[in-house]
Amino acid sequence: MSLIPSVFGGRRTNVLDPFSLDIWDPFDGLFQSPLTNLPSSARESAQLVSTKIDWKETPEAHVLRADLPGIKKEEVKVEVEDGNILQISGERSKEQEEKTEKWHRVERSSGKFLRRFRLPENARLEEVKATLENGVLTVTVPKVEEKKPEVKSIEISG
Repeated sequence: MSLIPSVFGGRRTNVLDPFSLDIWDPFDGLFQSPLTNLPSSARESAQLVSTKIDWKETPEAHVLRADLPGIKKEEVKVEVEDGNILQISGERSKEQEEKTEKWHRVERSSGKFLRRFRLPENARLEEVKATLENGVLTVTVPKVEEKKPEVKSIEISG
C-alpha cells in the first residue's frame, strides 16, 4: 500500500500536511454508482432521466416500451407535439414518511422523468395508443400504409 494524496476522490486532505494523507484503498468506490458523488436531488433526476425505453419497428407500427415500475397511469403523460415529437413524461411520487416509521434504506428513486423521440414521416400520429400494464408502458404508433405503385399492363399490338 502506498500513501497517495486524494486528489481524485472526495476525501478531505491537505497535500502540504503529510499526516492528513489518507491511505490509498484500491477498492474504494469500486462498487459505487457513478452517481454517488452527485447531490441527492441530482441523483434522483439522473436516475429517472435514464428511464429505459425500447423502440422497435414492425411492418404495421412503431412500438415503444418503457419500464416504469411502481408508476400509476395517472402519473404518466404520452403526448405528440410539434407534429412528430413523441414525448413520454411523468413523475414518481415520494412516499410520505410517517413519524412512527424508521427507514433503514431508500433506494427507489422519485421525481420527474422525460423522454422525447422524433417519429418518422410514416407515423400516423392521430392513431397513437398507449397502455400501462405490469409496470411496462407500451406506446404503439401505427404506420401509414405504403402505397404500392400501380402497375398497368399495356397490351402490345402488332
